[in-house]
Formats: sequence, C-alpha cells, structure tokens
Amino acid sequence: MEDDFIIASSLKDSLQELGYSVIGIVDNGPDAIKKAEEMHPDAVIMDIHLKGPMDGTQAAEIIWGAYNIPVIYLTAHTDDATLQRAQKAFPFGYIVKPFSDKVIKSTLKMALYRHKSEMERWKMKEDMRQRKD
Repeated sequence: MEDDFIIASSLKDSLQELGYSVIGIVDNGPDAIKKAEEMHPDAVIMDIHLKGPMDGTQAAEIIWGAYNIPVIYLTAHTDDATLQRAQKAFPFGYIVKPFSDKVIKSTLKMALYRHKSEMERWKMKEDMRQRKD
C-alpha cells in the first residue's frame, strides 16, 4: 500500500527478487482494506501517509483487527507524532524510506515469524481454555 507509484514499483521489484509474491499495489486506505479482505495476504507493507481521507494507520488498524494480517509500515516520517500514531495499530515492523533490500528482507522475515509465533501461542491458550471447560 503505497501512494507513490515509483516507490511502489521499486518495492514490488525488491520483494519479487527476494522470492515473495506481490498480490497488488493500492494507493488508498479503503482499497487496501478491500484488497486485504479479498486476498488475505501473509503481510501488508503500508505507507503511513496515503491519498484520501484515511491514512495508513487507520487502514492498518482495520486490517489487523478484522483480518489478523500483520502490517509493516513503510514511511519517510520518523517524528514522534507519526511514531505514536503508528504504534496504535500494532505494527509488525517499521521501514524508513529510502529502504534497502536487506532491510525489507529482514523486517518481513521477522514480522512473519512474529505473527506465526503469536498465532501458535494464541492457539495453545485457546486449546488450554477449551480443555478446562
């Protein structure tokens, strides 16, 4: 989810070179949510500042809350106000532009690992709760 076509294309190329599939590029929050609902990707890389009335943090909160898809932010903004807004949506990573393939790779790997671990932990807790019932 990136509103700058050149950056989005570069990110897509980087991800594909690293062996990941890219299911699409969108430039606004509502389309990001719709694409996440339709395709249910393993992760979303989201620009914080998107076109339209909904920014990336708002879209990320919905995507995480409704679909349990981890979101990694991609942004040029590192000011305290932006970081505080981003934290509210439980990000799985934060990549600062300009980015490198190494940073994309390591951040995405860690986000996917963290998500998998959290889902396994949640399942174990749920299994234990059901046994008690």
